[in-house]
Amino acid sequence: MAKYMLIMRGTDESVAKMMETPFEEMLETVGRFNEELIRAGVLVAAEGLDDPSQGVVVDFSGETPVVTDGPYGETKELFGGFYVIDVASKEEAVEWAKRLPAFPGSKCEIRRVPGIEEFPQDNEWIIKERAWREQTGQI
Repeated sequence: MAKYMLIMRGTDESVAKMMETPFEEMLETVGRFNEELIRAGVLVAAEGLDDPSQGVVVDFSGETPVVTDGPYGETKELFGGFYVIDVASKEEAVEWAKRLPAFPGSKCEIRRVPGIEEFPQDNEWIIKERAWREQTGQI
C-alpha cells in the first residue's frame, strides 16, 4: 500500500459553478464520495481549504522572506482541497480521482506521499520523527 495525495485544482469557471451550487447539495455530494472512500478503507485524510483571499504567501525569492496577503495568483495555480488515500497503486489512486465530485474545468493532481521508511533510518532527524510518529500513534 502507498499513500497518494489527490490535490483539487479549480479554474475561475469551475469555482464560479461551485459557488452557485447550494451548500447542502455540495455537502451531500462530497459526503457520499467520502463515505465510499471510508467504506473501501482507503481514506487517510481529506480537507477543503478556506478562500484564497484569507491566506497569505511567504515568498523566498529575495534575501528575506516577503509575506503577501491574499488573494494571490491565478485560480488555476491554487488548490482548494485535498484527499490523502492509502491504496495499492498509482492506478488505483487514478481510479479514485476519476470518481471525485468535481465541477467541469477542475483538475486533480495526484502525487505519491513517500513513507518515512524510504528515508535513511540512521539519520538523527528521521529517528526523531519516527519517535514522534510512534508517540502520536501514526506508526
